[in-house]
Amino acid sequence: MGASNIEIGRKDYYLDLLFYHTRLHSYVVVDLKIGDFQPEYAGKMNFYLSAVDDLLRVEGDNSSIGLILCKGKNGLEVEYALRDINKPIAVSEYRFLPVDIATELPSPSELRRVDELLDDVAPLEDESTSGPSTAKP
Repeated sequence: MGASNIEIGRKDYYLDLLFYHTRLHSYVVVDLKIGDFQPEYAGKMNFYLSAVDDLLRVEGDNSSIGLILCKGKNGLEVEYALRDINKPIAVSEYRFLPVDIATELPSPSELRRVDELLDDVAPLEDESTSGPSTAKP
């Protein structure tokens, strides 16, 4: 799914990444931060998870899962920030790739261009709703 937005109370909120885990039957919300973990990130993630559960989750889905990726974290700050939150939220530090690997991967701007191109492509019709097929075997 990638980046996504949800509307709450006539206001748009942008989720950095939104995925659906097919084995867990859960949405996964990823919040990407360029700096160290701040306690208010936990409240924001809790808000996002409540909204995703209310707006997107259907019968048979489990609760959404939150992942906050930060440059750094203090374990005690994370513990206090998450202690009384009843939703599954994890905080992790990201690491930069070694140069020899990073140079072989697409740049963030290249990935954004691909994402924009994919947004412009019309979705395939669902064959179950488009009527009988006219294609010959």
